[in-house]
Amino acid sequence: MQTTENGIATRLAQRAVAKREANYASEVRRLLDAGLEVMRRCGTTSRPRVADIVAAAGLSNEAFYRHFPSKEALVAAILEEGTEILRAYLDHQMAKESSPEAKVRRWVEGVLSQAVDANIASTTLAVLWNAGSGGEGLASGHSSINPSLATLLQAPLADLGSADPELDASLASHATVGRLSDCLLRRIRPTPAETERVASFCIRAVTPRAVSDP
Repeated sequence: MQTTENGIATRLAQRAVAKREANYASEVRRLLDAGLEVMRRCGTTSRPRVADIVAAAGLSNEAFYRHFPSKEALVAAILEEGTEILRAYLDHQMAKESSPEAKVRRWVEGVLSQAVDANIASTTLAVLWNAGSGGEGLASGHSSINPSLATLLQAPLADLGSADPELDASLASHATVGRLSDCLLRRIRPTPAETERVASFCIRAVTPRAVSDP
């Protein structure tokens, strides 16, 4: 009898924990979505307050601080999620190609495409602008974006002859994401010719060149 009672108690406790975890996950999702939407609406004219975000999410300050110690932590989480989505997209696009040159071009195209669609561009700019207040994004050279995206370039750059694929991938990522920031801030769309120029720059930087006799 004691064993049965303990078994029931354990199952009931597990159900309660699972329900609480599901509720918490729902709260986090609502806060992330609300934060993104409020930042998109504010653009680069003002930074939203925690009160604005919880109002949009239909939650309380208590719910917000249960999951995030500050607004900057929420913005960092939004930036991290966006980076993961972009990284998955780039990985998928690169997988369509067989040559390292084509993979690098797909990567550059995918990054700069964030400035092509007006809605995506405005949202991306708003997130990066808000992240700048916390040491991320536009103000700090994309310290959290570059490492994640750059890892995708290491293998193709190594195949192209890079002597230091990790460093070269980081440099290529900084150059490309930096150009993306320029386009977002100036609200211009990168042209196909410009995208090809950036890709060619990244490829030429690691391609061994024959040394002519003096």
